[in-house]
Amino acid sequence: MKAAQSSDGILVDRYGRVARDLRVSLTDKCNLRCTYCMPAEGLPWLAGPELLTDDEIVRLVRVAVQRLGVTEVRFTGGEPLIRPGLVGIVAAVAALDPRPRISLTTNGIGLDRLAPALRAAGLDRVNVSLDTLDAARFTELTRRPRLDAVLAGMAGAAAAGLTPVKINSVLMRGVNDDEAPALLRFALAHGYELRFIEQMPLDAQHGWDRAAMVTADEILASLRREFDLRTDPAERGSAPAETWLVDGGPARVGVIASVTRPFCGDCDRTRLTADGQVRACLFATEESDLRGALRAGADDEDLADRWRRAMWGKRAGHGIDDPTFLQPARPMSAIGG
Repeated sequence: MKAAQSSDGILVDRYGRVARDLRVSLTDKCNLRCTYCMPAEGLPWLAGPELLTDDEIVRLVRVAVQRLGVTEVRFTGGEPLIRPGLVGIVAAVAALDPRPRISLTTNGIGLDRLAPALRAAGLDRVNVSLDTLDAARFTELTRRPRLDAVLAGMAGAAAAGLTPVKINSVLMRGVNDDEAPALLRFALAHGYELRFIEQMPLDAQHGWDRAAMVTADEILASLRREFDLRTDPAERGSAPAETWLVDGGPARVGVIASVTRPFCGDCDRTRLTADGQVRACLFATEESDLRGALRAGADDEDLADRWRRAMWGKRAGHGIDDPTFLQPARPMSAIGG
């Protein structure tokens, strides 16, 4: 049954889903050039005036938390660690009442240096992208020889108390699809939580090919050759990852099967890009401008109302399997995860 449009503060859509998880992109820039994300030369970055300022980001997050019922805020990029004001932004969001849970998705480069300050500012935990444990393969995939820096960043985050440290891994056929067991062994040895993510059509080159994607079923089959995996009895809720107990638990491994097992019906996310656009879905082809309204003098309730209207129009699902599906014009690096 379709819900009636709400004016009681929450971000509800016409299918009754309520968005309580806000993903905020702090920059579209990145210090890696992952082959499945962007070309070697990078992309045309947003100009400085187009980016939300630190104060504008904090204001919009405050609107989301205090007027729209958001309870979780995740900062993303591009690479959020290269945003100069990151620590101050985290501190300001942590000072909000009510205080949201705050996390960060990062490639981990420089995280060992920043982790103590981020923890002190109020960051709760981190997700670190890591697709391979082989140094040569890492350099080939990211076009940068920085595997050691990523591993140091993860260790630094754990030492600073940004736990649980979660690993996000994308497997690509013929590239690193043999590494699922090794990645899980690594995560178990260090006390990290591993999540595999099916490769999605969000690359800047628009070269995604479903036939080349390593599916959730293939990932699980690879893991089961070395591990006993049993369905996690814990309630999944709106979490994107399906999880399994490893060798009886308590350790878990997850798979985010956005393509083959979409979870759109339980999605509770709303997204804010680095230039102040609301996206109702990762794969949306439409955006709603909050930056323009904010800079034109809109008050908080007007901004909240615009955000509500943007989320009300959220589609039932991403439609990747629909013949009419169109990949978003913006790549993942410009949208935020």
